[in-house]
Amino acid sequence: MATLPAPGLEHFADLTVFVSQPLEAGNTFGLNSRGRRRIIPITGGTMQGPQLQGRVLEGGADFQLVVSETAADLDARYLIALDTPGFEGEHLYVQNRALRRGSAQDIAKLVRGEVVDPGAIYFRCVPIFEVSSPKLAWLTESLFIGTGARHPDRVEISLYRVA
Repeated sequence: MATLPAPGLEHFADLTVFVSQPLEAGNTFGLNSRGRRRIIPITGGTMQGPQLQGRVLEGGADFQLVVSETAADLDARYLIALDTPGFEGEHLYVQNRALRRGSAQDIAKLVRGEVVDPGAIYFRCVPIFEVSSPKLAWLTESLFIGTGARHPDRVEISLYRVA
């Protein structure tokens, strides 16, 4: 069997997602538990891309499971209101699963709200979309991946469609 060609990546959008102080829910116990639960409220933001632009609406959150001093399983869920001409009033619901890991020292700095060089943190994500218009169905029919950086007041994410 011949090796198939590697897929390409097409830039989809850059997001800035503003966040407030984490809510520490503590360690979880029981059958489906595997870490410390942290919930980070999303307070707004922007999406800028070559095809679509919009605003991240307040009310979402990142539901994190901190599985060690060096790694966390992230599950952010939020709504984007589109501002793109022809799509005004349409929405994207985003569920963005991510893995973030780094040294124990750098992760501790992030948790304290300190600045950490994004190059020192592995932050990769896989968003899926629900859309409010048939014209946006292509977002549900492609795979997307991204890379992110956590800052004291926001998360910056670059998303790519797997071609």
